[in-house]
Amino acid sequence: MICILLVAGHGTLLESHIKSDQSGLYSFLEDVPKALLPGVGGKKILDYWWKAVNTRQIFSEVYLVTNADKYKHYERWATANDFPVDNIINDGTTTYDTRLGAVADLELAISSKKLNDDIMVIAADMLCADQNFDMAQMIKFFRLKGGELAIYYEMEEGESVSSRGIVEVCPESHRITRFFEKPQHGETSSRMASVVFYCFQRQTLLTLETFLSNFPKTEDRVLGRYMEWLINSAAVPVYGMKLPTGFQLIGQVGLPDYTKWLAHYSAVKSQPRVKAITCRAYARIGIIGNPSDGYYGKTISMTISNFWAEVTISESKKLVLVPHPLNDPTEFGSLLDLHYISRKEGYLGGLRLLQATCKKFYQYCSEKGIALSKQNFTLKYNVNIPRQVGLAGSSAIVSATLKCLMKFYNLKDDDLPKSFQPNFILDVEKEELFITAGLQDRVVQVYEGLIFMDFSRSIMEEQGYGNYIPMDGSCTPPFWLAYLRDPSDSGVIHNNVRQRWLNGDPEVIEAMTIFAELTDKAKLAIEEKNWKELGELMNRNLSLRRSIFTDACLGPGNLRMIEIAQQHGCPVKLPGSGGAVIGFCVDPQKMVELKKSYQEAGFVFCPVVPYCPKNAGQNTGAPVSKS
Repeated sequence: MICILLVAGHGTLLESHIKSDQSGLYSFLEDVPKALLPGVGGKKILDYWWKAVNTRQIFSEVYLVTNADKYKHYERWATANDFPVDNIINDGTTTYDTRLGAVADLELAISSKKLNDDIMVIAADMLCADQNFDMAQMIKFFRLKGGELAIYYEMEEGESVSSRGIVEVCPESHRITRFFEKPQHGETSSRMASVVFYCFQRQTLLTLETFLSNFPKTEDRVLGRYMEWLINSAAVPVYGMKLPTGFQLIGQVGLPDYTKWLAHYSAVKSQPRVKAITCRAYARIGIIGNPSDGYYGKTISMTISNFWAEVTISESKKLVLVPHPLNDPTEFGSLLDLHYISRKEGYLGGLRLLQATCKKFYQYCSEKGIALSKQNFTLKYNVNIPRQVGLAGSSAIVSATLKCLMKFYNLKDDDLPKSFQPNFILDVEKEELFITAGLQDRVVQVYEGLIFMDFSRSIMEEQGYGNYIPMDGSCTPPFWLAYLRDPSDSGVIHNNVRQRWLNGDPEVIEAMTIFAELTDKAKLAIEEKNWKELGELMNRNLSLRRSIFTDACLGPGNLRMIEIAQQHGCPVKLPGSGGAVIGFCVDPQKMVELKKSYQEAGFVFCPVVPYCPKNAGQNTGAPVSKS
């Protein structure tokens, strides 16, 4: 691919403001072209663009198109910055009135240099908050889509859409459906602005001559008007890729614009960068309905603050994933020590979850047209969720990692919609790590609090995700949790039920239908604080589960925990895939006796502390701490 940097504009307004400025502060900038004005950090604006595209692995050649009036300035810049002077193209114009227009300048570069390749074209006199672009990711997306590519960004509050080319982008295909060159009020509700930052296929560049013949007036020969014609009239497929940053100093601007945005971006850059962002995701308990979430069922689950996974991300020179000293051991005291840890903890800790999430995150952004900045980071995690007892420890690590990545790269819920975040987390586990799972855990860890989830087939097939309804987390009975000290792999509890369901086994299909009915009734019982009804529904949930999974599958540990609860008259059920049980007890004295029975039997017992933040259901991804 070839890159063409356009700097042939005549900055009449800006130059006149500099010359007429009475303060004398800007006299040293008289006659300096806009692209060579100081940018953020004192470097020239063009310096940053040259650094971004000076990559032989991506661009075979980089050309600079300027005008006769400023040619000498760019020639001097080229010799000082190792830019080939022969690659500077002079369009021969000396005034704003004699300008060719950006489209004609682009066509001049192609024809004069006899270029026959795909081209990236950039207006290299734009000021940008962050020019640490991943050009390779952009080119990959361009090749993937097989059409033209336009980079766009979300305008900041206060910016007028009438000053930019505004695009409407299909969220599924990422094709730009409409392009408005400086639209008037009411023409479009979009605030996605396209700037001169495009990729063109070689065959599409043949349309430049057609456009120039159809639009002889110089004021129409701007690339925004060309894109508008290409998309709206010629119906050429053009795709959009979003950059999480802003662009300024576009077109004719004055000294106030330059000083305003230079100060703004300099202030942003000078602010102390947050060294670390820490995000937390909580363990969850399935109160009713599970395990029907993977079978088009309904469930109610709640996050609990007793246990959590915490992930910390910080910028670094290289991308580093830090092993957890306990969960990812690489050193052992002896062969016996290795044998014991491997038998008890397994072979795989949380490091694979971090790596799989990062891999999937980059893949998602590449496929969805989100251009990430070239920032490396160090990622580490901590977790106190007991392993293999069905409290969603793995998904908590993935959930916390996703929150960190989104904040680090400044992605919003519009970029990865909240309703799809559980699907993303599930895909990390299922597609990357082959973990058998459903959506329930991921939904409640994304939305947080007490959540009613409807995964009905019609809903899932229509929108790709379920209906998720936050409930009042303060309206719950005093739940308790008991779990095995030394559990086996809890995943064994799924047995062959999944295959029976896929084969159309009437018993399993009926059971999943009943699970959903129990969930609807439990929702009403919770809202009415009818704890007797809720307890009976939980017991029925357990009985139904035992009937289809069999007691042999549940194993002696789970059965013993169930038996203890029943002996004390407490409703009881499995909160996840096995290894733990939950129930509730409204009598404090009975809770004390229950705790003693579990502990004497060798189990861990704890009262449940719900995690139901005030903004439950509004996943801001806000970090729990910063340093």
